Amino acid sequence: MEKKISVLLVDDHTVVRAGFRLMLEATEDIEVTAEAESGEAAYASYSSLPTDVVIMDLAMAGIGGIEAIKRIVARDKKARILALSAHEDVSYPRRALAAGARGYLSKRTAPEVLIEAVRAIAAGRSYIDAAIAQRMAIQEAHGGSNAVEQLSEREFEVFVQLAKGLTVNQIADTFHLSPSTIGTHLYNIKQKLGASNQAELTLIAVRNGLIEA
Repeated sequence: MEKKISVLLVDDHTVVRAGFRLMLEATEDIEVTAEAESGEAAYASYSSLPTDVVIMDLAMAGIGGIEAIKRIVARDKKARILALSAHEDVSYPRRALAAGARGYLSKRTAPEVLIEAVRAIAAGRSYIDAAIAQRMAIQEAHGGSNAVEQLSEREFEVFVQLAKGLTVNQIADTFHLSPSTIGTHLYNIKQKLGASNQAELTLIAVRNGLIEA
């Protein structure tokens, strides 16, 4: 029998991980060999266990999925990561792919699509949800972008954390940066988004589908 595709499943919700595990292990060629509930735990697990494919949720507490992708890829340029998100905005797939993910799916995708994506990425191919790829292509074709697209990678990460209600000091601790550095990012974010306070940042994030209301 051929070796099964080993999967590291990363999501901060135990029930979600259990559901994905059931879907994946209903096949004959995929097995979930490890689970993690945060980006930090995902990086530690990847570093200690052989893994063919990482299924990475993006919207998690702590460093989050995009930063975790960056750290894993920095350690292993051949890492094969499939990003998952419940959010529909194209900012997440763009940034996940730029960070090094090989694929991107909506959490609302059908089980057979998830399995197909895992197999494709394990084989070294890319896989992007068709509907999301279409939205990305349309936006690019029309030169469309919103203010959120103007944020740098780090500004985007800080913006999402601020929108979730975290303080400057909490974000500084999460990313191992100084509060003054986060404060500079906050100033730039407000300037680019035309926001004057944290409540307005949260509203912008909700309107763009980056966090849930």
